[in-house]
Formats: sequence, structure tokens, C-alpha cells
Amino acid sequence: APAQFAYNSLSSLADLITPKSSNPADFLEECRSGAFNGTKAVYRTFHSVSITGRIDGEVVEALAEAGVRFIAHNGAGYDQIDIPACTTHKIHVSNTAPPALSAATADTALFLLLGALRNFNPSLLSLRSGHWRGTPPAALGHDPSNKTLGILGMGGIGRNLASKAAALGMSIIYHNRRKLSAEEERGACYMGLEELLNESDVVSLNLPLNEKTKGMIGKREFGMMKKGAVLVNTARGGVMDEAALVEALDQGQISSCGLDVYVNEPEIHPGLVGNPKVMLLPHMGTWTEETQTEMELWNIGNVRSALETGRLKSPVAEQADMNDELR
Repeated sequence: APAQFAYNSLSSLADLITPKSSNPADFLEECRSGAFNGTKAVYRTFHSVSITGRIDGEVVEALAEAGVRFIAHNGAGYDQIDIPACTTHKIHVSNTAPPALSAATADTALFLLLGALRNFNPSLLSLRSGHWRGTPPAALGHDPSNKTLGILGMGGIGRNLASKAAALGMSIIYHNRRKLSAEEERGACYMGLEELLNESDVVSLNLPLNEKTKGMIGKREFGMMKKGAVLVNTARGGVMDEAALVEALDQGQISSCGLDVYVNEPEIHPGLVGNPKVMLLPHMGTWTEETQTEMELWNIGNVRSALETGRLKSPVAEQADMNDELR
């Protein structure tokens, strides 16, 4: 496979080692044992958290003590890594830049958007149980044309989704930590958070999970949305309050939603699983052969760049200013 070949090619620059641990406690002890002494760069995946635990506290200290200077994370979201702790210990962190995954994740968001807006899920369930559209049939859905899509987080994924939704005749508004240039906006309109929630027929969450965004969408925010609005989340489960969403769905404040991410994966709130109006996917935003390969190659490129130049290709936003400091 191309990614495996690229990974193996790193052996010309450094020795390639793999942890022997299978759980976080053992991994911390392995770090402290000196097994990783002299390690300069770490390649990690989202699923490796089951082996390492969250990269924070004592783990960061042990990795820094071993000599680690770079962590290349394979994924857009990097909430499994304590960035301030890494910065304190002079460890640079990169993520997989949006070009490698924005299209696939935006496709997933669009699938969930259409399914929830058209109210497809109840009839999908009734059809498989032998009851055609259901008795009574599911309520009529809504066309995307002439509806307003509000995007929270207008990075690469948000912009990709905006262009695809605009092709369906949707008007695009967005809220972001900064207003984009006219070229980046491509006709989208910047708004404050409250105004966006008031105006949107569909709200899509595309923002990273961090201390500022944790629980950002809760009971108060759901109450600001249009009665019967649709919610889509392909970001991280932790950016919203799942219990508040269940309540909003039960009360009809939110008519339906499409979710690919959850607070305590793989566990899902029973109020979401039991609601036929909720479209659920098991975190499949980048689950394609092409995208996984592209992400792996990008991440391997970050490791190669760190080893050859002392810099990462795509440092996380919080460390953008320190990418040249430790050369």
C-alpha cells in the first residue's frame, strides 16, 4: 500500500519502533522505562488512545524526558492531546490538514443533512422491518432549496460543505473565530453565534473541540434556534450537550438531527438511539479507502518534514507561532 511504503521509507532517516504496551498504564511505564529514549518524532492515530490514553500530564512529561520533540497526529481533531502541556514541554504537534479530509467529512455532513431534513430515517427503519413507509407514514420532509444553512466553524471542512450545500440552493451563513476573506467566503455571510442560531434552518457543527468550545451548544443555544430546526454534527460530540439535544428533540424544538460523533464513543445516549428521527453514523466521516490513504500519507509527510527540516508541515493552530523555534 502507498502509505505503508511511505512509512517504511522513513527508516532511511530514523529507526522505527512500535510501543509494546496495550493499555495506558503500561504505556506510561514503558515511557518511563527508557524504551523510547532518543525518540524525536511520534506518529499517532485517533484509535491509539486505547493504548496511550490521552496525551497529557505525566505522559507528556515522560515523552519530553525521552527526547520527543514532535507528535504527528493523524486526524483533523486533536482533542486527545493536551496542546498547552506539549507547548510547555517544547513538543510540537501537527494534525492532518483539511485538504486531506475536508471533502470526505463534508460529504458525510451533507448525507446527514439531507437525511435529517428530508426525514428519511423513520421510513428507512420501517422499510427494513417490513412496514414500507410505516403506519402511519413518516411526516413529510423538507427540500434543501431556499433553506438557510448555518455553519459553526468555517475551516476546510466547513467551506467544503458550504460549496456543496450552495449547489443545492441553500443560503450559507457562518460563525467562526475570525471573519473570512471574500474569496474564502464565496458568498457566505458572517454572523454572530446568536444571530446564526436564530436564522438557520439547518445548523452544522464543524468546529474543533477545546476548552472554549466544549459544551458550546446546549439548552440555551437549542432554545435560540428556529422551532423545528435540523442539527448536524460531524465535529466532536463534546461540542454540544447530548442530554439537552435529546430534550430539544422530545419537545420538537429540534425536528431531527444527523450525528457522526458522540461524547462517549462508542456509547451513544439512549435518547438518541431510541429516536427514529435521529440519523446516526458510527464516526465514519473519513471512512473511505482514498481518504484514509491520503491522511496517512499527509501525516507521514509531517514526520518526514520534522526529521529532515525540524519543522512540521501543518502545526496545530495553537502552535503556529512556535514552528520555527526549536530548529
